Amino acid sequence: MEISIGHTPDSDDAFMFYAMLTGKVTSSDFTVKQVVEDIETLNKRALKHELDVTAVSVHACAQIQNYTILRSGGSFGKGYGPIVIAKNEMNLEELQKSKIAIPGKLTSAFLLLQLMIGKFDYVEMKFSDIPDAVKNNDVGAGLVIHETQITYDRENLTKILDIGSWWHGSTGGLPLPLGINIMSSKFENTIIKKFDNYLKDSIVYGLNHMEDAIEYAMQYSRNQPKSLIEEFVKMYVTDITVDMGVLGESAIRRLFEFGIRKGLISDFELRIL
Repeated sequence: MEISIGHTPDSDDAFMFYAMLTGKVTSSDFTVKQVVEDIETLNKRALKHELDVTAVSVHACAQIQNYTILRSGGSFGKGYGPIVIAKNEMNLEELQKSKIAIPGKLTSAFLLLQLMIGKFDYVEMKFSDIPDAVKNNDVGAGLVIHETQITYDRENLTKILDIGSWWHGSTGGLPLPLGINIMSSKFENTIIKKFDNYLKDSIVYGLNHMEDAIEYAMQYSRNQPKSLIEEFVKMYVTDITVDMGVLGESAIRRLFEFGIRKGLISDFELRIL
């Protein structure tokens, strides 16, 4: 059967799907129609149930219906994650009074920052525009994801908050749940499990053929050097990406427990394969 698969124009997602999309790993059950969009666009498309399989922010699952979370393909930070940047140092009180650029209201980063500092004034913009908005004083600070987590200092910007470190300390070391893949629950559970294994095989192939998979991922490098892309991929494509396991599932559940307790999201039924 043909299924539509949405992933982001980011090197870690491309790495995960490399073997699947290039035929290095095949399936007798599925043919794939690829859709590439930024994460907030995929979140919104999932709300409208437009894709069979898609990458989404973990936070978005609090509002998405009729999808099942796959066990493979998750992006988890191990003591690291999104950060808040500014042109100059500022304390928490100054940050809370600032307008903060965010990469989307459905992103996990947005939920996590609210958990960390409370509600704040924000403006949504494309994730790649946030560093320039900070540098141009369009906003007081920026919540950044993807490669900017490790390149901000090259743009003479300052890290104000580290969400990954906060989460690590607040949860006793659980991995930080950021992005996952979901599949429409219109498919039977046996079909969802088959696709989950297909994606897992693709990720494992990439890890076993690192050089080739990184080269493929470079099409989404955004002009960053190969060494940095490899560093970023190795941060977010790990053993817990192959299968979230007990720790990954516990981390997802803990995030939603925090959000429900703080009144930032409503209670809902969480479907994990």
